[in-house]
Amino acid sequence: MARSGINKRDLDKWARDVVKETNKSLERAQRRNPPRISAQIEATSSAVPGDVTGYLARLLLWLDDREKQNPGRYINVAAFPEELQLEDEDPAILALQLNQHDLVQILRTMGPHNHVRLTDAGRVTVRGLKDLQKDRAARIRHTTDALLRWLFDTASDHTPVNPALFLATPDSYFAGTEISETDLHQALAYLAEHNLIEHIDTDPPTVATTPQGTRCALAGGSVQDHVNQPRPGTTYNTYLPNAKGVIIGEQQNFTQNNTDGVDPTLFVQLAGYVGQVSPILGLPDEDRVELERVAQELHDEATSGNPEPGRLRQFATQLKDKLLEGASTMAAAQGIQMAEQALDALMR
Repeated sequence: MARSGINKRDLDKWARDVVKETNKSLERAQRRNPPRISAQIEATSSAVPGDVTGYLARLLLWLDDREKQNPGRYINVAAFPEELQLEDEDPAILALQLNQHDLVQILRTMGPHNHVRLTDAGRVTVRGLKDLQKDRAARIRHTTDALLRWLFDTASDHTPVNPALFLATPDSYFAGTEISETDLHQALAYLAEHNLIEHIDTDPPTVATTPQGTRCALAGGSVQDHVNQPRPGTTYNTYLPNAKGVIIGEQQNFTQNNTDGVDPTLFVQLAGYVGQVSPILGLPDEDRVELERVAQELHDEATSGNPEPGRLRQFATQLKDKLLEGASTMAAAQGIQMAEQALDALMR
């Protein structure tokens, strides 16, 4: 299982082992199914429109190569999905999408509008893509973001997944180039270092998202945004709606001078979260009021001068049980994960 307190050297060794296994697994997968190439771009430069991602970016680079071989001519984009084995991509739609951004000019003739050539804006965008390929920081940011999103989409219930499978997805390309072994190694180590994934001692090695990794994915921001956000210390600004929707604790600071070794941070966050999402859980009014009452009691205990571990455990367990009984939404699942994390921390 996952190990806690792992140091940087162990993380690097583990990530290198995963990459080695990734190569073996990917080679086997490629023999069974030829890879599909993409150029998903999460980081953009001023010369690359934000909507020009995925196959559109790859198509631009492909058109640039073809125009160098056939200067001044229109290029038939129907050859693009054929060469890259993109069975579900309509070349006419790809051409229209690029045309909407004024990146290509379409040859208007009878029949499918598959013949295009790059505009000046398209050539500038191609240059931007090539420059972006040199941006090492943007490449690593893309890899960590794409890998975490893929893990969440593949197994949002924290089921261990072989990260080798990631390299067979469109997101494993950046600005038209493959993500390298070093990129994957660094992304795995970085996500594990910041407790967004945990490594599982299996053969082949697998990884799973942690509750914190799930929160990062659900927030919709980047991994770097999540890592850089202020972490709560001993002063808490808690916003907990009561049963009538009134915010409790707004603009109040709760300073803990706690000498019993109990960190109430996770319990304060759990109480505030449940109070905020209770109206959208779809619970009957009676159950919702009871849920908010328990959240209020947990909030009061966690922000008291000396929170009692037994009462924190009692209220957090009640919240978890009520969420398990009455709600099946993503918000409820997140609350259950937060309760489990708080209870686990209390046992350490």
